[in-house]
Amino acid sequence: MNQNEMQAYWMPFTSNRVFKRDPRVMVSAQGHYYTDADGRQVFDGLSGLWTCGLGHGRTEIVEAICRQAGELDYSPAFNFAHPKAFQLAERITGFMPEGLNRVFFTGSGSEAVDTALKIARAYWRKRGQGGKTRLIGRIKGYHGVNFGGTSVGGIVGNRLLYGQGVDADHLPHTMTAQNAFSRGQPQQGAERADELLNLIALHDASNIAAVIVEPVAGSAGVIPPPQGYLERLREICTRHDILLIFDEVITGFGRMGANTGAEAFGVTPDILTLAKQLTNGAVPMGAVVTRDEIYQHFMAHGGPEHMIELPHGYTYSAHPLACAAGLAALELLERDNMLERVRGMAPVLEVAMHSLKGAAHVTDIRNCGLAAALTLAARDGDAVIRPYEVALKCWRKGFYVRSGGDTIQLGLPFTVERQEIDAVVNAIGESIRELE
Repeated sequence: MNQNEMQAYWMPFTSNRVFKRDPRVMVSAQGHYYTDADGRQVFDGLSGLWTCGLGHGRTEIVEAICRQAGELDYSPAFNFAHPKAFQLAERITGFMPEGLNRVFFTGSGSEAVDTALKIARAYWRKRGQGGKTRLIGRIKGYHGVNFGGTSVGGIVGNRLLYGQGVDADHLPHTMTAQNAFSRGQPQQGAERADELLNLIALHDASNIAAVIVEPVAGSAGVIPPPQGYLERLREICTRHDILLIFDEVITGFGRMGANTGAEAFGVTPDILTLAKQLTNGAVPMGAVVTRDEIYQHFMAHGGPEHMIELPHGYTYSAHPLACAAGLAALELLERDNMLERVRGMAPVLEVAMHSLKGAAHVTDIRNCGLAAALTLAARDGDAVIRPYEVALKCWRKGFYVRSGGDTIQLGLPFTVERQEIDAVVNAIGESIRELE
């Protein structure tokens, strides 16, 4: 790359000034490894960006995309369609909890979240309850970077530059001192769901459209739900006629050792968002899945039959290449018994990660499925610097891990081997010991 190319690209979620002095560039990928511009093999400790659980360069997905590009590269989604859109939608419903069977396609997880929020508000208007507009997210929640998702999200670094967004309230997070170093779901903290009752008392349920949470908060650093927490949210939402939305952009399709986080934790939402693993990261795509009753209400109250029931969508909704990739990825997920493999390797990751308890600066470790994270203490009031330095040290050792806020995060490929888990965790431990 020349300097003009380097300077032209304004990189997302990146410290551009540092990167462009010392770039980290990946030029190819196969299996669990990237190859960087210097020809080094780098272990992918985050499955791309929680996206490539099946590993990189899967021939079946590559061939499906190539065939589709030659057959039908693009098809408009407004009042027209192509066969694979219907095939993929039906395929997705087979992975969902019972009752979630209507699929709306988007181009990303951020778009899926904003779509879900709009559907929730529109649904209540269709029901004649137009006052139900308020949205409730959660502190430390991440729901993408569009205005709706940023507003219900609860990570301050993603919000502070942009001023007022969509009006929203936030539940407290469940990452408490009593839950530090929990393995899987913490035993304490379910009562934090009861804060929703206080928000209902403040606003009244007649003004609240939906509550949105991640079953496992991913980008904030792998925060599993306390035992009984999601069940309590479901109970309160049902009692007070509030829609419950699960943001499963990270937890959907295998990461928790189940088809969805909803399945893993035994709680079914009214609306569920998907992305990332849907196409194994090969082509951008997201989806919103709703209860049949929500869809049917739009159909029954859509006006004359020629009218559009939901005036919403994207140029790349149900893109043919994305649909082909999605069908191939979901076929591999089932064919190769990936859920069983995740369930088998999750305990190995748990033991390895918690072996770092007691290491300098480590204040917490959390894990769930094939996802894990540790928190590092701030240095001189800067919570970000130590994880950032650890991630760079790991990169130099040949391991790609994610630094997010005050955490180091792992989201391993579903096909990871035991020795690879040990190697990446050892690299994290060595990097922590090398900190000043």
